[in-house]
Amino acid sequence: MKKKRKLNINIKRGFLLFLSIIIIGLSGSIFLLYGPWSGFRNLLITTAMTTKSHHYLATWFYSDEEIARVLAYNKVIESGEDTDTSLIDFEEDKEYDSIYEKQILERDEDALYKVIDISGTGYKGYLVAVYDPSKVKIGTTSKLGTTGQSTKVIAKNYNAHVAINAGGFYDPDWNSNGAIPHGTVIQNGKVVWDYEDANVGGGIVGFNQDNVLVLGRMTARQAINKGIRDAVEFGPFLIVNGKASFVRGDGGWGIAPRTAIGQRQDGIVLMLVIDGRGYQYGRPDILGCGMVELTEIMQRYGAVNAANMDGGSSTSLILEGEVASHPVAGGSEGLRNIPTAWIVTD
Repeated sequence: MKKKRKLNINIKRGFLLFLSIIIIGLSGSIFLLYGPWSGFRNLLITTAMTTKSHHYLATWFYSDEEIARVLAYNKVIESGEDTDTSLIDFEEDKEYDSIYEKQILERDEDALYKVIDISGTGYKGYLVAVYDPSKVKIGTTSKLGTTGQSTKVIAKNYNAHVAINAGGFYDPDWNSNGAIPHGTVIQNGKVVWDYEDANVGGGIVGFNQDNVLVLGRMTARQAINKGIRDAVEFGPFLIVNGKASFVRGDGGWGIAPRTAIGQRQDGIVLMLVIDGRGYQYGRPDILGCGMVELTEIMQRYGAVNAANMDGGSSTSLILEGEVASHPVAGGSEGLRNIPTAWIVTD
């Protein structure tokens, strides 16, 4: 009888402990979602709303008004300057002021590019230093306006040594085929696409005939008149003339896989790809990064000008024809169809 009574007491205690854990968990979740500390709420909303198919992670818990308020507050405030091309002098400094300078400048004499592993809290990635900016160009899907192609296919089409995704694309139903680029696309000095469909911040991101990366708000015609040879239209701009944009809150873009392109004072081009959403490939500790971290990495490696490119499921890096990053789209090898890519050719 005593053993039975003791067993019943233990069962009751176990149930009370289980119930307490549930209550504490629910209370903690409610506090995170609706409590006075806005950090988690801002992160959840901005991350969810910048994905293609996970808006429900925000809309389940918050009203449209609250989501709009959070998105309006968290933003990247650009300097408003256009690129001063005189800041790029193509003079390489052989003195290493930091480990980051050494990583960039220490290379084989005939190297076209060098890959540097990047890591930080919650993210891992790859920085490709391209030593001859004249080799950096825009590649497009061979069926522009009809069907997008993966970064790997675009790289193959141009026999590119390196390729990263570039601008975004028109996706009104979150289920498009990556065929229609955002805004202007310039290739080899000619406008191959010009479609005004969305405000994605930034503006023209492209190289001029002097191989200087130019960032600025301009029309396709103005870009051609400025001598832009290869460009897409996207953003936000992260750094212009050595001045970083001000990121309020988390910038409104949340945490996700990221892609960016920049250029140092010595002309070396920086192509940055950050992995994220690691739960899709067995690395739940790899989340991605936000605009603050993306800007800081570019500053660390000496970018004078830098811009964010399309991220999330579009983010990808191809090296010598093979997938080198961990893309998270549902297509072959995790790649999705996109309209444009930055490529490095002979």
